[in-house]
Amino acid sequence: MNDSARRRIGASDLRVGSLNLGGNVFGWTADEATSFAVLDAYRAAGGNFLDTADSYSAWVDGHGGGESEGVIGRWLASRGRADTVIATKVGGHPEFTGLSAANVRAASAASLERLGVEAVDLYYAHFEDPHTPVEESAEAFSSLVDEGRIRYAGLSNHSPERVRAWLDACDRHGWHRPVCLQLQYNLVERGIERDLAPLAREEGLALLPYFGLARGFLTGKYRRGAADVDSPRAAGARVYLDDPRGERVLAALDRVAAERSVRPATVALAWLAERPGVTSVLSSARDLEQLEALVAMTDLRLGPEETALLNAASA
Repeated sequence: MNDSARRRIGASDLRVGSLNLGGNVFGWTADEATSFAVLDAYRAAGGNFLDTADSYSAWVDGHGGGESEGVIGRWLASRGRADTVIATKVGGHPEFTGLSAANVRAASAASLERLGVEAVDLYYAHFEDPHTPVEESAEAFSSLVDEGRIRYAGLSNHSPERVRAWLDACDRHGWHRPVCLQLQYNLVERGIERDLAPLAREEGLALLPYFGLARGFLTGKYRRGAADVDSPRAAGARVYLDDPRGERVLAALDRVAAERSVRPATVALAWLAERPGVTSVLSSARDLEQLEALVAMTDLRLGPEETALLNAASA
């Protein structure tokens, strides 16, 4: 992993590689042994940025949430934290729903216990909470920073209006501002370029995209006439085949991938990592083969003609 020049997350002192390894699969489609193998290989390749949430994987029958944090916590206890930057989220756990001050405090304590750490580096408000005033949530996150339980705050899945309200509250009261936005962004989902990306640049917030492979569509596995793929995200990925851009983007990815002798997924993530304002790209791997394609993106630098080709196909 050619990531010696790590990137700073907004106004923080956190420096991370361009691949943010997602933990949503840990304890779900990747059992603990496989999760450990993926985490070991990611660290061995130079990766230092893990993403999870307290709600992972509450959607699975028999799971209650916190499974991913538990796997990562046991891995950290076994391997050591080293320089690993850890991000988790609050708001979606069945027992800790929303962003009220009391919930943020209780949920953060539970996450720290599962992860086995005294503080997390980056703590996201996972989703907007229409039932809690923004000022209450912003103050709660700022207090966690003051107490040393989190180092920095981030916002995930928040509208431009909600982001501005959060920032304004912090500026009025002298609270710790969020340092980044986590949002959906990829070659077939470029809506943030109209509003959230300019807002992030204006306010000095890092962009940390998720679904960089569009639920697996940009791996090239999902095509018209192709056999069904055994994946829990297959239905979500196939919707892009109904978008005229879908076929165009796959064709452009195939062309660049063939010329560079890499996989389409590698090209898609490399394109995203080079977008203005993007600091690190979130993607998950349920086995070592998937991880290999992700890690390869850190060594791939697209040329101007390749970038223009992909931009035109996805416009």
